[in-house]
Amino acid sequence: MVEVYELWTVILSLIVVKLCHWIYQWSNPKCKGKLPPGSMGFPIIGKTFEFMKPHDAIQLPTFVKEKAHRYGPVFRTSLFGAKVIISTDSGLNIEMAKTNHVPGMPKSLARLFGENNLFVQSKESHKHVRSVTTQMLGSQGLKLRMMQDIDILTRTHVEVGARNGRLDVKETVSKILIECLAKKVMGEMEPEAAKELTLCWSHFPKGWFRISWNIPGNGVYRMMKAKKEMINILKETVLKKRASGEELGEFFKTLLGEMERGEEKINVESAIEFIFIFFLIANEATPSVLAATVKLISDNPKVMQELKREHERIVRDKSEKEKKAGLTWEDYKSMTFTQMVISESLRITSTAPTVLRIIDHEFQFGDYTIPAGWIFMGFPSVHFNPEIYDDPLAFNPWRWKEKDLTAIVSKTYIPFGAGSRLCLGADFAKLLMATFIHHLCRYRWSMNTETTVLRRFILMFPGGSDIQISQDTEVDNSAG
Repeated sequence: MVEVYELWTVILSLIVVKLCHWIYQWSNPKCKGKLPPGSMGFPIIGKTFEFMKPHDAIQLPTFVKEKAHRYGPVFRTSLFGAKVIISTDSGLNIEMAKTNHVPGMPKSLARLFGENNLFVQSKESHKHVRSVTTQMLGSQGLKLRMMQDIDILTRTHVEVGARNGRLDVKETVSKILIECLAKKVMGEMEPEAAKELTLCWSHFPKGWFRISWNIPGNGVYRMMKAKKEMINILKETVLKKRASGEELGEFFKTLLGEMERGEEKINVESAIEFIFIFFLIANEATPSVLAATVKLISDNPKVMQELKREHERIVRDKSEKEKKAGLTWEDYKSMTFTQMVISESLRITSTAPTVLRIIDHEFQFGDYTIPAGWIFMGFPSVHFNPEIYDDPLAFNPWRWKEKDLTAIVSKTYIPFGAGSRLCLGADFAKLLMATFIHHLCRYRWSMNTETTVLRRFILMFPGGSDIQISQDTEVDNSAG
């Protein structure tokens, strides 16, 4: 009996020693050089819960601000079970974006994208995808293929809101976006399939930074369930169209055609996986940012007045025939103040990491070594630097006067990321935002303060922006 007791004592002692060694190694990761300062927290959990605490919607996460104040602009930590380097240094963020090409993400997001997804498969596959996507979402593609659809859908949905006296900005923009992209990507869809696809988005959980375990009821579980339903809808639509000889959307045809002519082949399943991610990324950010933009405009009467003046002029200068034809590319390019509002909104609402990479090679930053294999998170703290932006927490579109409003990235402005993973939908997002603001300015509206709720989660964008909207208008309702 004594021998058994001693044996168990030895076994437990070994387990404790092994556990302590594991915790020590986790807390003190090895590196050839000197790691940036920081704390790794507990194994696996790391600093995840601290990182996910609510914070102000137009400020960097409290976790990032506090750690940067304590350790400096670059520090190490552990989030979602991964070793992470967090940077608030704009120079390092740009450099890492340019020299590293594999997107960094927690396991929950990687699982959602899939191991063989074209976005993350290889640099070559990503080049193919960028080429095809640019044909539709680049400036020329938007001008020739998307402008009219965006205008018609936006005008229709805003008019419905005016008749109902209420408009949920985020929900409405999501519908516009999905309907517009679905038509271009998939071609004409059966009404029931289109309805089911839109319904899937309403159940899709927001916020991709989730704990990695796939447990029934949690974020990852809901993500995987939504993904399966949506891919089934897309696949069924493609197979039906091919069987009946119907035309697929021009984007889908181009995607298959480009891949078949290149060195790499792509099957229908891979193309559908890509289209799912294409929809997912487009729908994740733009509705939230536009909802936040509407809130910022409503809180600033001078901004709203100047916007109404600009859009009233666009309508007033049109003939009746031109009004019925809708917005033109020239109208969009003439929205100078609107572009200033959009640039300022993107600056002040970019509080999530805009550079996410897996570090593929060791990098020296001052006295510190940024190790290969870690995830790099670059936060756009430069957007809130008072030396660059006077009174940075103030919403002031006039600060963009006489600046290049077509630029989507610079050393002091990175709302869409940078490098080879620069957001391809940047121009599309800005066009959709401008079009929505144009049609909204045709009506009298105000925020519904009783129903507007700011959801507080890691990305900290409004969960929905309800506005009271009336058909009484200062601008002719026949406007395009």
